[in-house]
Formats: sequence, C-alpha cells, structure tokens
Amino acid sequence: MNGSNGAEPILEVKNLKTHFFTDKGIVQAVKGVSFSLANGQTLGIVGESGCGKSVTASSIMQLIKSPPGKIVDGEIIFRRQKRRAETIDIVQLDPKGVEMRSIRGGEISMIFQEPMTSLNPLHTVGRQIAEVVELHQGLGRKEAMKVAVDMLDRVRIADPRERVKQFPHQLSGGMRQRVMIALALSCNPSILIADEPTTALDVTIQAQIIDLMQKLQDDFGSSIIIITHNLGVVSQMADYVAVMYFGRIVEYGTTVDIFRNPQHPYTAGLLQSIPVLGRRKDILVPIEGIVPNATSEIQGCAFADRCPHVMAKCRTHLPPATMVAGEHQVACWLHEGDAAEAEVA
Repeated sequence: MNGSNGAEPILEVKNLKTHFFTDKGIVQAVKGVSFSLANGQTLGIVGESGCGKSVTASSIMQLIKSPPGKIVDGEIIFRRQKRRAETIDIVQLDPKGVEMRSIRGGEISMIFQEPMTSLNPLHTVGRQIAEVVELHQGLGRKEAMKVAVDMLDRVRIADPRERVKQFPHQLSGGMRQRVMIALALSCNPSILIADEPTTALDVTIQAQIIDLMQKLQDDFGSSIIIITHNLGVVSQMADYVAVMYFGRIVEYGTTVDIFRNPQHPYTAGLLQSIPVLGRRKDILVPIEGIVPNATSEIQGCAFADRCPHVMAKCRTHLPPATMVAGEHQVACWLHEGDAAEAEVA
C-alpha cells in the first residue's frame, strides 16, 4: 500500500509477518502487513488494542524479543538518508548488531506509550538525552549536554538548564512525554515512530503534544508513523491512514478518504463509535462483539462475526486488497464484483 505519490519512499514494509511462539499456541500478531512512507509524510496506524499496531512498530525497530517473538517473513526496506545513502532490509540485520544500533535511535527513533517505563529513573533526563547524542553524533559530554538543553527548550519545557538536572519522577506526565520527544528527535532521525504518544495524558496536554510534534516535524523534516486508537489524533496529524484488525491492514487511504468515505465495515464502526462535536451521545453506535482470540486460526475475514454485512464468503475466504478510488484500498468482499450475488450468511 503506497502513499508516496510516485516518489521513492523512505520506508517500505512488505508482507511483514511477526509471530510469537507461546505455550498456548502461535500468536500471529502481524499477518502480511504492507505499506510505505514518503519523506516528510505522516502515516497513522489505527485499530483496537491487540490488532498488531505496536508489534508492527517494534518489528521496524527490531525490538521483538526473541524468544518468544520472531519476524518470520517479509521485508522492511529502509532508504538511509544520513552518513551513507543506501537501501537496506532491516529484517536481515542483527537486532543487536552495530548497524542496527546505529539506525535505531540515530535514523529511526521511537516515542513509547509510557515514559516512566522508558526513561531510566536512576539518571537525570539531561544525561539520558546526552548519552544518545554522544552515541549517535560522536559529540563530547559537554557538547552533548548543550544539545540536551536545546532539545528541552525546543519541546517547550520551561527553564531547560535546570530541568536537565532533574530525574523523571520529578516531572509531570506531560513533561515526561516532552522529554521522550526530545530524546527521540535529539539526533534528527529520518523517521519517528510514535506509539500511543498521548494515551496517558489529559485532553489539554494531548492537544499540546500533537501541536508540538507537528511543529517539530516541520523543523526537523522527519517522517512520522503514529500508532494510536485515537482517531481524533490521526485526523489532526496524519496524511495517510492504515486501519488494522487482527494483524492485517483492512483499509488504507488518505486521511480525507478514510474519514469522509470509509469503505470497510470495521472502519465505519470505529468512526461511528467516537463522539463528534454536535452529534448526540445516544446515536453513537458501538461495535458489537470482541476481537477473536490471538491464537485463533481464521480462514476468512476475521471481522465476520462482528460485521453487520457479513456474507457466507466472508467466513471461508480471506478478502484481497481492492482499489476503490485513487490510493484508497480496502480488503472486504463487499467491494468485489460478485459481492452482491453472494449468499447471505
């Protein structure tokens, strides 16, 4: 699924499959996901908890813990922009090797959902930012600390010269998230992956963080993958949207197409189940049912048991991605030529 408008993308994920081998069976967390990301573009990946969003992000960063996890198939093609221009398949790199470590943090950075579990409680926030700068930019400690102060200033933390001396527990949740953004952008990465960056924050701070990320994207020119279940965040930030369900992308398109003209019943359900200013609460429509068990083997569409438009074919055959208009793609039998003639389940 390509959102690069003809330009060569900086990142291409092709048929990515990531599995976890557990005592209860094989969890196929990501089942053949494909998408691309262009320079300066923002891609939103949305879906309910457990749909494979975060595992997709961790796969790109080679952060899948093995065992039990493993990338079993696919390619993650990264066109490097820094140091030396080359095209590499991240899947083929040793997760602990020198080359992957130089990419991780230096060229592709990640903002995690909960800063308190990502920041080291034993070191000041300034020291943590400076260490990343020393590692990836080769600066001395004094120069790296100057970068740390500058980054805290860029993310709008007041009195950054004093804040660099503080530990994570001395900062508020919103400030810790700003520190995570400063940490991720301290080496001017080509790609920033933000995994639920606003989930733990109140609405006012969420708005500030979104505004900040957009401002910093303009300043640094990074491409962004934002992973969230918050469709409001995606509508404000993303150029393209990939909707995931049970390890697969079920719909992909521009943000305008997805929000104005959703084609997959799951996407439509997500949009109908969120509050919209001016719409009465009593007309919100929840998606009935639950996501299938992670170890379930499903032959057809995984959304079939929850879908109001389910047909017999949906339960036996996996729908292919179909182009409905422009760059808008959907994996649903409703958009196949014979869908109207299919037997109702």
